[in-house]
Amino acid sequence: MDEARANRTGKTEEADDGTRALLRSGGGILGAGVLAALLAATVFGGISREGPHTNAGWLSLMAAMMCLPFGLMLFALGAAKWFRNRRLRRRAAR
Repeated sequence: MDEARANRTGKTEEADDGTRALLRSGGGILGAGVLAALLAATVFGGISREGPHTNAGWLSLMAAMMCLPFGLMLFALGAAKWFRNRRLRRRAAR
């Protein structure tokens, strides 16, 4: 399998440590949270000092409050792993 992978791409890939999955899922969840927050602030009636004006606004705000921290955490973990893998590859190339 490794030889086939090396032949197709021209280089051998490192073992999948989940970095791509973390970046992809973290970015998706973070994007969903941003979209939910924007919808709550604009389309679903806006947000005042007392909160959103509609039920859809409240649901959108709750989704944003769940997605934003979790998505940011996943994306930050994926970015940290990506930087670590990059540093290890540079160190191995020396």
